[in-house]
Amino acid sequence: MEKNHTDRKPAVAGQFYPSKADLLEKEVMNYYKEAVVKKHDNVRAVICPHAGYIFSGKTAASGFNQIDENTKYKLVFILASSHHYYFNGASVYCDGNFLMPYGVETVDTKFCKSLIENQPDLFTDDPIVHTNEHSIEVQLPFLHYKLKNDYAIVPIILGTSDSETCSRLAEILKPFMTKENLFVISTDFSHYPDYDNATLIDASTEKAILENNPQKLLDILSENKKKHIFNLQTSLCGWTSVLTLLYMTGNDSSITYHGVDYRNSGDEKVYGNRHEVVGYWSIAVTENNSLSNDEFYLTEEDKTSLLREARSSIEKLFTNKKVTQPDLSGCSDALNAHCGAFVTLYKRKKLRGCIGMILSNEPLLKTVHEMAISAAKRDYRFSPVTAEELNEIDIEISVLSPLKKIKDISEIELGKHGIYIVKGYSSGVFLPQVAEETGWDLENYLGHCARDKAGIGWDGWKEAIIYTFTATVFGEKKTTH
Repeated sequence: MEKNHTDRKPAVAGQFYPSKADLLEKEVMNYYKEAVVKKHDNVRAVICPHAGYIFSGKTAASGFNQIDENTKYKLVFILASSHHYYFNGASVYCDGNFLMPYGVETVDTKFCKSLIENQPDLFTDDPIVHTNEHSIEVQLPFLHYKLKNDYAIVPIILGTSDSETCSRLAEILKPFMTKENLFVISTDFSHYPDYDNATLIDASTEKAILENNPQKLLDILSENKKKHIFNLQTSLCGWTSVLTLLYMTGNDSSITYHGVDYRNSGDEKVYGNRHEVVGYWSIAVTENNSLSNDEFYLTEEDKTSLLREARSSIEKLFTNKKVTQPDLSGCSDALNAHCGAFVTLYKRKKLRGCIGMILSNEPLLKTVHEMAISAAKRDYRFSPVTAEELNEIDIEISVLSPLKKIKDISEIELGKHGIYIVKGYSSGVFLPQVAEETGWDLENYLGHCARDKAGIGWDGWKEAIIYTFTATVFGEKKTTH
């Protein structure tokens, strides 16, 4: 196809949004006034709808409202899945800037061209793909209104429907998911079921996305399709763009997804109908700024608070008191950190229950709260703890520091660091004490974890992502269990 080396002109001005600058500004401003207020900090990405503003404008504004308007972003990556063309990989617009009713949205054409030069098998610069595509264009007025500092955009349209290609795209883009850049993922949710079915389907799709696990999203999309809901054409029209983001963030315990706002086209009183609707979610993706594992430290007061929360959570199971979520106000950085924890119950020095998790998207205090209840009720090896046993139960807590991704295995200190090895959907973990208990050297420590825990072979760690963590173990009584 012959290229027109010119700026891209608006394709849907006057259709999806007003074509006059003053009317557009007023409309976007009104959507921000109606939007969900800012609830999240350290936003690295937002997932926002791309429909006509009368249907999805408030939901989109709610998503963009989570961004700190004073952040000086260098690049804003906008990922959208093509509505018109299907091709391998993705197309990056390199021919110029995006023209909008209010002016020019600057494209970092030099950066865009570098993506293509470095990965020509994944990226193309075909501008035709962008000519009539609305899913990037409709995001721009919300960015323009919200951000107070200059930025440049990187417009990327995915033409693939292959999950493996999405994974490869994620590998290329992940290094750019930093504090100085923002990612915007453009997608609507269910297309054309009735109102009630849309609400249910969209809730299940959103829940899968919040788990920050690409396979969970693929599974729920498949499950939704198997339900054969009348007139459901897709659960997520931009699923490849969302999947690419999940491949970028999956297995990263510092990243959390938050549902911000939901509606569907049936909620629009004048033009909407409830027989055939389109669903819209806005989702914010944040990075937890908790301490690194080298800095992570629990004070005696922190330990006391965690043990108190664990016991209180279990005791409330046997009283008329409602089991409520812990109050995080005034908590230390450590108790707010997103890290794994295990709660172990002993009765007369014998194991009575143990439940935990290596990764957690919740603050530590909340994780311990949940694990304590699970240890008392849900360890399949034991019957549930009874009220009569409570006075004989000792509680021990093992807190795992936030995971740290390492660049070289020389960073691993045997006896101090546990390891978490991830390759694709396979993973394995060793707690720090394993090396001391076995007497293994570093090669055996890595090899056994890769082969015996992750199932990726003795040398599998060489091509895997390796995280380290430390563990702090403490209990109610100073007894050896």
